[in-house]
Amino acid sequence: MRKLETIVREYHWGSRTALAELRGEPSPSPVPQAELWVGAHPDDPSRLAGCDVPLDAHLAANPAGLLGPDSLAAFGPRLPFLLKVLAVDAPLSLQVHPNRDQAVVGFAEHGYRDDRAKPEILVALTEFETMSGFRHPAETVALLDELGLPSLAPMRAELAVCDTWGALRWALHAADAALVAEVAGAAARVPDLAHVVELAKVYPTDAGVVAALLLNAVKLRPGQAVHVGAGVLHAHLRGTGVELMVNSDNVLRAGLTTKPVDVHAVLSLVDHRTGPADVLDGEGDGPLRTYRTPDPEFRLHSVRAGAVLHGSGPQLLLCTTEFVVIRRDGEEVALRGGESVFLPHSGNAAEVAGPGEAFWATTNLGG
Repeated sequence: MRKLETIVREYHWGSRTALAELRGEPSPSPVPQAELWVGAHPDDPSRLAGCDVPLDAHLAANPAGLLGPDSLAAFGPRLPFLLKVLAVDAPLSLQVHPNRDQAVVGFAEHGYRDDRAKPEILVALTEFETMSGFRHPAETVALLDELGLPSLAPMRAELAVCDTWGALRWALHAADAALVAEVAGAAARVPDLAHVVELAKVYPTDAGVVAALLLNAVKLRPGQAVHVGAGVLHAHLRGTGVELMVNSDNVLRAGLTTKPVDVHAVLSLVDHRTGPADVLDGEGDGPLRTYRTPDPEFRLHSVRAGAVLHGSGPQLLLCTTEFVVIRRDGEEVALRGGESVFLPHSGNAAEVAGPGEAFWATTNLGG
């Protein structure tokens, strides 16, 4: 087992308190801290504590021994997942991630950052607000009727024939500052659209505010999770959570950002399906709770004292409260909040002790 030194990314939407307090550092931090990265993505790999070796380089030196035969055969000589803590104080961009085939083509032909898909799951550490996936068209039509804005008639017409994609296309191409202001003013009278009002305060000229009318608004309690598959249009709004994803940084943005957007790409990638967001409560009432998704590259678990971690292949463990102790193969590693450890492939189980909570990332091979 190798304890890791991790990277904190600083973005304007981050928190000046959440990650600082998690890591036991002075709070508030001088600048917003948005993402704690734990893993081996080449853009910001974690490093082995005490020797400053990047985790991706460490794995490259012995992929068969450290990753195990199943992970190596399925995903190649790299860590298949990336673990993060997100600290969201302002909305993230309205975005989608490609599936595997789209990522391969996009990397080869369109400058994508990786040739891999980027499905992900986020487990809330605090109350967490997000938007994820298209609401059923009939429900959105009812909300538009509450708004009572003739200017949204083209969007309503698309939804009336269940063409959510057409409604999104109209919103992203037709919305301007005047329409955003009109929508925000009307939304102030509709409690279910309070988040749209807040978005308009941050992005008063952004078409993404109008597109947000189409999406499920989700409020997660601590311990609940949302799974975001390839093509699911989403934007996190507020809160702190642990996120696990394929080891990829492919993001295509449609709005709610000062970064470049690619509406054409988003419309070509977006999943047209409608219905409730994929919210998970986790399985298990004891010291180990599992969040099951269909993604073979990763599975996320929350663990406490008494959990026995049966898992082969590469694994990461991240402490999120107080401290935990991990024991395996005669070794023992203690982790405080924000600290993490890489567990290489082994046939032997690890045991968790201590008063805190941690999140355990594994592959999802075998179902």
